[in-house]
Amino acid sequence: MRRLLDFLYDACAWLAALAMVGVLAMVLLSIVSRQLGFHVPGTDAYAGYCMAAAGFLALAHTLKRNEHIRVTLLLGSLKGRARDGLEMWAMTAGVFLAGLFAWYSLRLAWVSRAINDVSTSNDATPLWIPQLAMALGTLVLLVAFIDEWVLQLQGRRVAASSEEALHNE
Repeated sequence: MRRLLDFLYDACAWLAALAMVGVLAMVLLSIVSRQLGFHVPGTDAYAGYCMAAAGFLALAHTLKRNEHIRVTLLLGSLKGRARDGLEMWAMTAGVFLAGLFAWYSLRLAWVSRAINDVSTSNDATPLWIPQLAMALGTLVLLVAFIDEWVLQLQGRRVAASSEEALHNE
């Protein structure tokens, strides 16, 4: 199961990287087309869709690598059961909030598909297509938070130390 979950997080990170390449391609296409005197409609919208996809698809991978920003001032001063209790509370809140985020992201894509909602730009992209990346990213984030919650419950979660957080900057 661990290998499958790690594969899922890594696959979403690779999709996020591809989305960043998509942002680059759209920006370059927009610049080149402007310089050569022709217009490619929708490049700004597609760059935005790719940017959003990159951000959402990278969330779970970032969480699992302890790269999310955490305020550890209170946590660093606690030891033993108090620290474990606060970590468990934080993981529970994370699962709850990620669940809400995933539910409403999936619902947004579903409703956009049901009502045939399209972008207001001249490309008229069906909005459920770019919203799928957000829905997938938040769903995998929920899975990652549940994974972290279970690891915390079992006492196997490796949390970042405050010294480690200083090396990330």
